Formats: sequence, structure tokens, C-alpha cells
Amino acid sequence: MKKSFSLLTAVLVGASLFAGCSKAENSNTVKIGLNYELSGQVATYGTGLVEGIELAFEEINKAGGVLGKQIEAVKVDNKSNDTEAASVATKLATKDKVVLMLGPATSGNTKAASPIANQNKIPLVSASATADDVTVDKNGKVREYVFKTCFSDSFQGVIMANFAFNDLGTKKAAMLIDATSDYSKGLAKNFQETYEKLGGTVAKEEAYKAKDTDFMAVLTNLKTAQPDVLFVPGYYEEVGLIVKQARELGLNVPVLGGDGYDSPKLIELAGKDALNKVYFTNHYSSQDTAPEVAKFREAFKAKYGKDPDAFNALGYDLGYFAADAIKRAGKADPEAIKKALEETKDFNAVTGKFSIGEDHNPVKSITVLEVKDGNFTFVKKVEP
Repeated sequence: MKKSFSLLTAVLVGASLFAGCSKAENSNTVKIGLNYELSGQVATYGTGLVEGIELAFEEINKAGGVLGKQIEAVKVDNKSNDTEAASVATKLATKDKVVLMLGPATSGNTKAASPIANQNKIPLVSASATADDVTVDKNGKVREYVFKTCFSDSFQGVIMANFAFNDLGTKKAAMLIDATSDYSKGLAKNFQETYEKLGGTVAKEEAYKAKDTDFMAVLTNLKTAQPDVLFVPGYYEEVGLIVKQARELGLNVPVLGGDGYDSPKLIELAGKDALNKVYFTNHYSSQDTAPEVAKFREAFKAKYGKDPDAFNALGYDLGYFAADAIKRAGKADPEAIKKALEETKDFNAVTGKFSIGEDHNPVKSITVLEVKDGNFTFVKKVEP
């Protein structure tokens, strides 16, 4: 009786496994995980990226999908928290069985999710994690399953230093850094190194912490150095208040930063009158007249009833990039998709054509924008 029961169990298990395999093989969808900041401190970034991704997937599915299958987005909120980002990555990789993970938005959350991608051998691609060590560890080793489609902090810092010294003609800078942010510290490091090599001086440096709201004391200290430019690499929630309070103190020098400035909330927090002589590096300009940019703008506005920002554009590109890699892989298999990502050459995107380098970073251009009375205006595009 015991032997018969064991035999029956084995048959049932085998039948179950066979049924499972058949179901997977016959699945009419390709599951892609979305690990994004949909609530919390940087929800603007995550929400913007997801809007772009979902528009891309909608267009791709309407055109027949990829490999004859529809893309199924498995969207989860990491709540702008690195511990939650790792938990979401685990869920997507082990429970939802996605073949590719997109996100998170920030460098810190992406680095928290990266070990999960490597452990489970599921490729992860971020469109906005700009820290230099996202795809490469401190020893210079490439993180095998981690990729990004945005430029790195080192590039942003270098470009802003050159812009401050050569384009604006400044010679003495002050820096206000978010001491809790790898993003902020990375931009500051590269800005200072490049600015001083060019012949400029960083006369004074102060720090703040994320979620601070009163910056009067540190700004007063910076003002005593009489800088002719202020470099504030940070995120819009603090930067908006910093710019407003700097202007209230009479610190009216140009304020420079990175792509963390790109949010409508920057304008709400600082006020239009304060937002003059503010410059930042970004991935995209809505004033770009290229046909693919105009087409994207129209499609985005038709779906969401608003003009797209850089994070919308990055998300849109990421959605198409994911589909392109799966198509080139020839099958919805994580290993094949990873190989296709590594072999990317001259991918045409709204934010600029790019190829993936050996370090899993893209080789692409960068845009400098100026804020004039609350409007983001195009200044220049810089090639790598």
C-alpha cells in the first residue's frame, strides 16, 4: 500500500510539473517587473518613469507585442525605500518569475536591488540610477546582471564644472551637498576635481540631510565665501527650498546641479521668481525638434494630458529598449536577454542614440537646461 501511494505521488508530481512547463511554454505574455518609487520622497521620479514605460508597452502590444506575445508589466511600489526595493526585487524574481526587471529610479534603491538580480540571474536595467558604482563595484568588477541607460554622475559633475568655468566664466564656487546621498556626493566629487583642474576654486563646502527644510544657516556660511557660483547636487524636494532661501538671503549667483532638479515640484517649492540663473544637466529637452521626440511628445500628451519631462522620456526609452533586447534575444529567457543587452549598438532613443559599453553603461550625450522664471529651457547638448 505504501509503495503504491509513493508511485501515485510521483506520477501526480510529474504530471503537475509537465502541466506547469506546458503552461509556461504556451504563455501568451512576457513578464517584465517594474520596481519603482510610486510613493514616498522621490515618487515623482518613479511615477514619471512608469508613465513612460507603460506608454511604450501599450504601443508595443498594440503593434503585436514582442516574439508574438504581449508584454505583461508586473508593477510594484518600493516606497522610495532601499530595503523595500530589495524586497520588491526578490518578489519579482522569485514569485512573479519575471524575465527582466526595470528600475528602481534612484541609485541607492537600484544598488539595494542589484544583489537580488545577480543572485537570481535576472537582468536589471535602470534608466535613471546615475551613480558610477551602480553597474561596477568598488573593485572595478562589472555587476553581471545590472545595466543602465542613463549617463553617470561623474559625467554630470564634469559637464557642470566645465559649464561653470567655461560657459559662465566663474572662478570661485561654493558647494552644498546632501550628506545622506551617494548621488549628491558623487556629483560634488567630480565637479570639484574638474573645476579645480580648470583653474577654479571651491572656496567653501557645507552639508545638509535629506528632508531638511531650513537651510538658512548653511547658506549664510556659504555666502561669507562670496562665491560666484553655487553647486547644489541634490533632489528637487530640498533644492527647491534651498534656491528659495538662497534668494531670500541675497545669494543671487547661478545655482547649478544635476538631473535631480527635474520635477514640476521644484517650481512649486522655490517659486517662479526665485528660479532664475539655475542650470542643471538632464537627459532630455522637451524643446528638442527631432521627429522621434515630437512623436513621443504627442503620444504622451494624448495619453496623459500633459507634456512629458525627462523621466517620462527615459521610461519610454527603457520600455522600448527592453522589448528590443527581448526581440534580439529571440526568446524570453533571462540569460539570452542579458547577452542581448550587452551587445546593444546604436539603439535609437528619444533621449539620444546609445550603445552599451563593457561596463554596462550607455555611451550617450547629455543636455544642459536653464530655468527661466520657472520654465526649463534648452541651453546646449554635449556629446560624450
